[in-house]
Amino acid sequence: MIEKDKLPGIEPSKLEEDIHPVQTEKKNIIWRERWDRIVRLGLGELSIRVGTAIASVGLVLLVVWIMGRFYLQGEISAASPIVNTEVAITATAIVALPPYEVPNPSTSTDALTRYTDLNTLLADKPRYEITKYVVQEGDFIFGIAEKFGLQPQTILWGNLYTLGDDPHNLQPGQELNILPEDGVLHRWATGEGLNGVSEYYGVPPESIVNWPGNNLTPESLGDYSNPNIPNGTDLFVPGGSRGFVTWSAPRISRSNPAVAKQLGPGSCGVIVDGAVGIGTFVWPTTARYISGYDYSPATNHLAIDIGGSSGNAIYASDNGVVVYSGWNNYGYGNMVVIDHGGGWQTLYAHLLSDLLPGCGSSVYQGDMIAYMGSTGNSSGPHLHFEMMSETYGKVDPKLFLQ
Repeated sequence: MIEKDKLPGIEPSKLEEDIHPVQTEKKNIIWRERWDRIVRLGLGELSIRVGTAIASVGLVLLVVWIMGRFYLQGEISAASPIVNTEVAITATAIVALPPYEVPNPSTSTDALTRYTDLNTLLADKPRYEITKYVVQEGDFIFGIAEKFGLQPQTILWGNLYTLGDDPHNLQPGQELNILPEDGVLHRWATGEGLNGVSEYYGVPPESIVNWPGNNLTPESLGDYSNPNIPNGTDLFVPGGSRGFVTWSAPRISRSNPAVAKQLGPGSCGVIVDGAVGIGTFVWPTTARYISGYDYSPATNHLAIDIGGSSGNAIYASDNGVVVYSGWNNYGYGNMVVIDHGGGWQTLYAHLLSDLLPGCGSSVYQGDMIAYMGSTGNSSGPHLHFEMMSETYGKVDPKLFLQ
């Protein structure tokens, strides 16, 4: 074998540079062939995982060895000074307290005072009894209902014998029943049956019997068809409802004006046919704002109250024939009703007595027929204006007036 340091013309260092790359390349070829063989056997990914796991374990062991060798094996130097940890204990000084003197309550001002708040807040408790409310100047059904958290119809249903289901009957100084919650007040009459009464109001009889404020028990009542309830007893029907008593004028046609005889002396007799409406309606007075009650089926007010001053002109809303003219006994005061034909009529109430048209008169749209007043059940000058159709019943005039 020729030694590399004896080859002529070749420096040893140069020979090493030439030989080492050749050997390295052969080794790389061998490893690549081995890796290709492993990959062909389908073990390439597994080999990578195994190798990674072995490397991780090795790294962890290396870290543990380093920590144990350099950080966890400290030694105490023999030359380190020993610190004396003993603490000198000294006696606690005892100070004599001055004698306690009870303060004179008549002269002493040193005391703890309790904070007093006169506005104590208590949770609202359920009401079971009927309370009373005195109507104030300016009160309306809606305002009273809102004040007590009730529906407006409940105010009417709780005061049938005071208001008669007519919101215009509300007057200052009246004492109203305020029901504990929404429902109806029923005045018991001898001969009634509990099942029939509860069915009329749309509730089961147990709702009436079990209401604490009614003070009833099944044992004391006996037979529900003839219960032991004194005549005239007021019973609260929680959740009950009923239809309103009709107090406004019925449909008065030119063919049968006598239907209004029960309304008052303003009813008309036989009427000869007259003017017929054109089917459009104009505002019946100079002002165009609501003063008082708006159209509200919830309060049985199927009309609008148009504001104004006493003496303002009232006009016929459309052509037609006067079928009622004069006093109304049910709170409307002086009233005029015009039949327009085609199933329509208009009503004008709380008028002054001057200038009322005669029964059977033909009037035309825009004709002055009366003066605004405050007659009947009225809290001030205004026009109570109704529109009725044979097809639609009493409608909201605001939807038809031009």
